[in-house]
Parts: sequence; structure tokens; C-alpha cells
Amino acid sequence: MARWQNFSIWRGRLPHWRADDVRYYATFNHKRPLEMHEMNILFDRLFRAQRSKFDYLILCVLPEKTEMAFTVNEAPNGEAYELSDVIEKAKRQAGKMIIKKSEERWPPFGAETYDRIIRDEQEFEETFEKILNSPCDAELVEDPSDWLNLYVPDSPDF
Repeated sequence: MARWQNFSIWRGRLPHWRADDVRYYATFNHKRPLEMHEMNILFDRLFRAQRSKFDYLILCVLPEKTEMAFTVNEAPNGEAYELSDVIEKAKRQAGKMIIKKSEERWPPFGAETYDRIIRDEQEFEETFEKILNSPCDAELVEDPSDWLNLYVPDSPDF
């Protein structure tokens, strides 16, 4: 018996596991620390997927990296959206906007997003807490709720 429904693996530079009805963790590093207005742009672009393509369980954009936990919704054709397409599109859009303002040559994000399936409740709780506390761990704020680029729904699925 398979652990996940419709499980598949595809490979870019990293292996990417996909399955139906699972929670994912995804993160990517920034090539340089982002300024607050750049973090706001990236956060806005990623958040646009909320409810239509993703249901974010938590989303946090920091100067050095971005982290998120989410579930993937079904497209109108009944298949799940490909999460890397959604995230990479948001990164491209944010990158173009940042390049336009900063006049840099390349977007300030890494080429590929690391993602994985969250395997069980314990791992989800640990991942959620890690992301929630990341603004404090980075010494940006004392209370995570003070961080502007942090989205936490009212009732996480613990």
C-alpha cells in the first residue's frame, strides 16, 4: 500500500516529490539580503496564490530566505497545481519588479526552490514553529507577530 496517493518524483537540480492531499514545506534563499520594500513585493506575489492555488498554513519572507508550508489546490481540470510553477512564477514577477527599481541585472533569488512533503503531524508542528519563530531567530523582531512579511492563518492545522 502506498503512503501517498498519486505519488510521483520529478527532478530539476533537486528531486521534487508530489502527491495528492499532502502538506508541503518549501524554501528558497536570496542571493543577497532583500530590503523591506523588496520583501513586500515578494510576499505579495507569493500570497496571490492563496486560496486559488495554495492554502498557506504559514508564509514568511525574511531578508535572507523565504519559507512556507501549504497545501496545493486543484486546478479547474481536477489536477493539482504544480507548486513549483506557482512559486517560480511569483519569483519571476517579483524579480522583474525588483530589477526595474534596483536596476540590477539579475533577480535576487536562487534558481530553484527546495520543497518536500511534510510527513506527519510532529514534523508539521516542528516546521510550523520553526517558520513562525524565524523572524525572532534572525533577530529582526522580539515577537513573530511584529514581522510584516509573516502570514499565519487564524487556526493552523495542529
